[in-house]
Amino acid sequence: MYNFTVSDMTCGHCASTIEKAVKSTDPACEIKIDVAARTVQVETARSVQDIADAIKLAGYTGTLAA
Repeated sequence: MYNFTVSDMTCGHCASTIEKAVKSTDPACEIKIDVAARTVQVETARSVQDIADAIKLAGYTGTLAA
C-alpha cells in the first residue's frame, strides 16, 4: 500500500479527480481518500511512480508519506 500526502487536495471534486486518475492507471486498485487529512492510500500492483505520475497528471502534488 502506498500512502500519499496531497496538500493541494481541498475538496470532494479534487478527491474525485485524483481517484479517476489513479483508477485509469490501475482499474483494480483499492483507493481511500481522506480530504480533511489530505491523504490518499492506494493498494495496487503498479509501481509507486505510476501512481505518483497519475496524481501529478491530474494536477496535484502527491508526496509519498512514510
